[in-house]
Amino acid sequence: MTHARAASRKLDSFDRAILRIVQRDNKMPQRSIAEAVNLSAAAVQRRIAAMEAAGVIEKNVAVLDPRAVEMGITAIVELHLANERSQTVDAAKALFRAAPEVQQCYYVTGGTSFMLIIVSPDMVSYEATTRRLFAQNDAVASFRTLVALDRVKTGSEIVVP
Repeated sequence: MTHARAASRKLDSFDRAILRIVQRDNKMPQRSIAEAVNLSAAAVQRRIAAMEAAGVIEKNVAVLDPRAVEMGITAIVELHLANERSQTVDAAKALFRAAPEVQQCYYVTGGTSFMLIIVSPDMVSYEATTRRLFAQNDAVASFRTLVALDRVKTGSEIVVP
């Protein structure tokens, strides 16, 4: 999805109400959504399809409990690249996108290049990930790891006004 594609669709109050609902439960029957927003089920279906086509709804996913799938380590990594040339940044973005352990990746301002959220089953696996992605990567100047003690709030729900 491109930002231009998502930005090209103007959202009205019905779209916004639908988005608030499907972010919490995208398996809710469309007839239930329709009742909640005072539209017909067919209108809700058309609106959801249009928002998917426009890229407003990027994808539908299942959010897993990392402990249930034996991914007990959540690490927040602050990473500094050796330089900020576009070729270096683009290569880092591609590397992090392709790494299944990297759950989230943000290219940021403020002297840090990237902030990453990485999950691993244990510290041995996490160390192997850091060696592969960071220590053996000449484009990485340094990185710092913060290990999460508790996942207080997670998810990607966006407040839709």
